[in-house]
Amino acid sequence: MSGASAITFPDSWILANLEDLVRTPKSDIVDGPFGSNLKAAEYVERGIPIIRLQNIDRNMFVLKNIRYITQQKARDLSRHSFIRGDIVISKLGDPLGEACVVPDELESGVIVADVVRVRLPEGVFNKLAIVYALNSQGVQSQFRRLTKGTTRPRINLNHVRSVGLPIPPRAEQERIVAEIEKQFTRLDAAVAALKRVQANLKRYRAAVLKAACEGRLVSTEDELARKEGRSYETGEQLLARILRERRAKWEADQLAKIVASGKPPKNDEWRKKYKEPEAPDTGNLPILPEGWVWARAEQICDFITKGTTPSSDKLFDGKGDVPFIKVYNLTDRGLLDFTVKPTFVAKTTHAGELARSLVLPGDVLMNIVGPPLGKVSIVPELFPEWNVNQAVAIFRPVPGLDRRYLAFLLLCDDILRWAIRRSKATAGQFNLTLEICRDLPLPLPPESEQIRIVEELWVCLSAAESAEHTLEANVRRANRLRQSILKHAFEGRLVPQDPDDEPASALLERIRSERATKATEEGNLRRQRQRKPTAGTVT
Repeated sequence: MSGASAITFPDSWILANLEDLVRTPKSDIVDGPFGSNLKAAEYVERGIPIIRLQNIDRNMFVLKNIRYITQQKARDLSRHSFIRGDIVISKLGDPLGEACVVPDELESGVIVADVVRVRLPEGVFNKLAIVYALNSQGVQSQFRRLTKGTTRPRINLNHVRSVGLPIPPRAEQERIVAEIEKQFTRLDAAVAALKRVQANLKRYRAAVLKAACEGRLVSTEDELARKEGRSYETGEQLLARILRERRAKWEADQLAKIVASGKPPKNDEWRKKYKEPEAPDTGNLPILPEGWVWARAEQICDFITKGTTPSSDKLFDGKGDVPFIKVYNLTDRGLLDFTVKPTFVAKTTHAGELARSLVLPGDVLMNIVGPPLGKVSIVPELFPEWNVNQAVAIFRPVPGLDRRYLAFLLLCDDILRWAIRRSKATAGQFNLTLEICRDLPLPLPPESEQIRIVEELWVCLSAAESAEHTLEANVRRANRLRQSILKHAFEGRLVPQDPDDEPASALLERIRSERATKATEEGNLRRQRQRKPTAGTVT
């Protein structure tokens, strides 16, 4: 019990191993069957419930996504069974050692490999008090010290059996549980209120983006021009200019190639090879404000393509020549976060097999594999060149399309839903093709209006993001306070002690006495069996 030496508590308490609290440690504290003895392929639609890691949360059983096995399979695994009121503990994951009580809704069933079931003797301990003790800081620190492995941290069954718990007198257990639940109820109400505000912020963010994409966030250029009595370049005129400049650039590039080949053109036939990007189908699209026009993404982007992923031996963590962007570096705020698991490739890889997925500062990136879809980021100027994997699409806006405005368009729910409706879904995964990305219908306002929309969006969304950070900090503070309540509880500082309480040592003595009685009864039974003559024996 040396791992629990840092736990302090009142004199009427006792420090005991978990196995000291049960009558028969080997049958009352068990883990689930070896993985190959219970496979996911054996799950059935209805039958005997099984408890998995995802059903165990700290102090709370998650009664969702319950899986089942047949009655015959449950009989085969009867050693690993549970009944309502048992305590279950996770022995794999991060965090591990989470504990809760099996609810009344589950009468009986079987646990899986990485779950431990504890069956306390009835009437001796308050089961919730033991669960709260298991989840308290002092006990959790023991689990952390005993943890093995880094990628899949785990503890073994013997570690769980030997973990040290501070045990109060039974009467004090009742007072502790009552006070914890009172304080946790208040915290739960506060956290629920915070999460409601977070949900409202998400709705506000979506509403602001929607208003921006529909021309309702700022005064339109048409409104301002009419008030000021001036003309302006409309979205339709801007699109026409973009298409003219796009063609002129193509012709200049083609002519330069022809001249460089040493065979100057004899006529203009080569110009007919230019392929004009198609306009969007506006049949089912909403009407835009005066001065706006629908454009197809391919019309207003220099090109739209996706990245390439090299073999793992060509990817380097932390440092290297050229940064390699993955989906987890994209955010839902339009900003790239390359602090998350930064990955790099060599210059030779970048210029060779990954040449087609070159990314430049100012390019707009969007993940095309989800869920979740809808992560969009502008490539910053931290590096002169970047590269991306195959789950990311690259949009390079042409002059006349503000890259920040494009990023906000791609973050808009209406545009994302248009893409998802046309996407392929397999096994819960959505995939956007490059054709869908190129076909995206995008609302194009005048250039100056794009800038005003972006500026207003930054103001609105920055305020929402600041509020979100404050809310997240308060949720984290509530979780720390929850752990602080448990710490105080199992140091004897949450409720007053009563000198008339029966000391906790008496509870352990009762368990030991019951063990001794049971051992005597079992010994007598064995001796009786040994003395009983077998059939055909002459006496």
